[in-house]
Amino acid sequence: MAIGAAVAGIYALTPTLSSFKHRTRLFSRAAFAATKLRLPLPLRASSSTAFLDTETKPTDSIVVEKEVSKSSNSLACPVCYDSLTWNGDPGLSVDTIPGSSFQCSTCQKTYVGNQTHLDLTATGGAKSYGETMPVSTELFRVPLISFLYERGWRQTFSVWGGFPGPEKEFELMKGFLKPVLGGNIIDASCASGLFSRLFAKSGLFSFVVALDYSENMLQQCYEFIQQEENFPKENFILVRADISRLPFVSSSVDAVHAGAALHCWPSPSAAVAEISRVLRPGGVFVATTYILDGPFSVIPFLSTLRQNVRQVSGSYIFLSERELEDLCRACGLVGFKCIRNGFFVMISATKPS
Repeated sequence: MAIGAAVAGIYALTPTLSSFKHRTRLFSRAAFAATKLRLPLPLRASSSTAFLDTETKPTDSIVVEKEVSKSSNSLACPVCYDSLTWNGDPGLSVDTIPGSSFQCSTCQKTYVGNQTHLDLTATGGAKSYGETMPVSTELFRVPLISFLYERGWRQTFSVWGGFPGPEKEFELMKGFLKPVLGGNIIDASCASGLFSRLFAKSGLFSFVVALDYSENMLQQCYEFIQQEENFPKENFILVRADISRLPFVSSSVDAVHAGAALHCWPSPSAAVAEISRVLRPGGVFVATTYILDGPFSVIPFLSTLRQNVRQVSGSYIFLSERELEDLCRACGLVGFKCIRNGFFVMISATKPS
């Protein structure tokens, strides 16, 4: 039980969980050339696995030439998945979402933006009905947890989880996202928007959606944005949504990122299937999570322990890279690659062209 409590504790400490379709062109130097990676010994079964050199330096600056095409809004009704008609000021942004309304032409449901974000959950607007999510999701709806996330909570990931830290993780993921730079990106389960803000300020993406199920996490993200001078609000929005019912038109998104979130999703397969649906052909999925292998692999009845942790907390413990690769393949994604650093893993997979 002590082992079970320790594992449950590790997974309880991790977070839960674009708008316009732009044809993507990539026009850059080798963004990943400066990242020092060494092949593992022995070779793993994964399509491509590398271990992280902790001395990795920032990559060279990347020049992205954007070709933005005029196209329809890719926000969709989470009930019908039909495109929403937007009644508001021209140009989606943090500043134009408050008071704006979006209507589905099929079910006629209307979604209204509040001061901080746009609620695009299926139950959005319901007066009396509500649903409770698993503990691993509900935990991050607590105001105190949302407040602490970037004020000490996330920093502990580097201590016991092997996470390299936000700046280095951002540099690593740019290598995987290289084919879709200049397009739109969803930062799924964005928490308080740590990476959402990095995506926006980098200038590498034409539109950024910070998406989370927690209203309080989105509130924290909004407050951080307001505190930053010269933050690029014009191509950035905050959306509340269920990861298993993403409010986007099919094949309309260039990239989806999910930082330290896969293991907290109520159903990783339902979530990755949704991500596969909204990605355009050639679109990229990048995610970070934990793998309890190495010394944990000798624990008797580890699979049974995983089931017990899942029943209690809703967290899903991954035990191997092969398991993650199989998840991506089952959901229609190909070209699986991953980088390891202790329990930390960053994975990437692509929607077939």
